[in-house]
Amino acid sequence: MRYDKDHKKAIRRKILELAAARFRKEGLNNVGVASLMGDAGLTHGGFYSYFSSKETLIKETLESSMNERFIGALLVIKKGGIDAFIHYYLCPEHRDHPEKGCPIAALAQEIGGHSIPIRKAYAKKVQGMLAFIDSALPQPDPAKALAILATLVGAMQLARAVPDAKLSKQILAAAARTACDIAHF
Repeated sequence: MRYDKDHKKAIRRKILELAAARFRKEGLNNVGVASLMGDAGLTHGGFYSYFSSKETLIKETLESSMNERFIGALLVIKKGGIDAFIHYYLCPEHRDHPEKGCPIAALAQEIGGHSIPIRKAYAKKVQGMLAFIDSALPQPDPAKALAILATLVGAMQLARAVPDAKLSKQILAAAARTACDIAHF
């Protein structure tokens, strides 16, 4: 049975969306091609008609991910400014559902061990987030944007890592206060 080009594009998009969620939740190294393709309702062998390698999939997933988070963040900023964005980013839902969240925080721990093309795709997302934060500041300042992003990402990673729910909540709250202070200092 032959499928048209749109069908192949739709399947490819579905694989990228599934990969983005699984990579954020499980990590780049913990997601196998066979299980990912199974989630998409396809066979392992079919993977190579969409991507030349897992590395290509990772790179393209990084390049295409985050758009939904940016749209949500833009709406938050329009309604409540940079402080609202900081609280949006550091909310318990984001902590508890990395598969729906920011790949910068979800993948920061392991990205350094990957190839230069993957690290460049990740860096492009970091630069995009920095520009986004900088544009939302009361007075644009790239150094402040960098400090805020580092605070957000680090806090999210710590909050996800600790098993104590109370401590996790304290990490998010302290980081939110600090990031808001940086934004308005």
